[in-house]
Amino acid sequence: MKDFEFKKLYYSISEVSRITGLEQHVLRYWESQFPELNPAKNRAGNRIYTNKDISLIFEIKRLVREEGFTIEGAKKVLSAKSDGSSQQLVETAEAASTPGEIRQTLLEARAFLDELVNRLSGKAR
Repeated sequence: MKDFEFKKLYYSISEVSRITGLEQHVLRYWESQFPELNPAKNRAGNRIYTNKDISLIFEIKRLVREEGFTIEGAKKVLSAKSDGSSQQLVETAEAASTPGEIRQTLLEARAFLDELVNRLSGKAR
């Protein structure tokens, strides 16, 4: 995450755009997609972002632009973090530390899911 100094209580959309390196239309779009990102508006109707909003924007940017998540995938990650299940995801990822272990775990999961699909469709009895 890019470091920025928390100097103010509220930031305008142009300031947040400059701080995060994102265009203003991207920020507005993300507001429509991520319920957690909901900056207040002043009396004139202009968005006013808090430090918490900016931190969330950096997290969304990391997920979407650096990690390659889709918007839906990023939503799931953020909701998992708020649900507390992110710790379980981290522990699972840490348990499979080598590419071979990760591949083996995925192959086992695939075999399990294939078997489940076959049972549910009535092919295997």
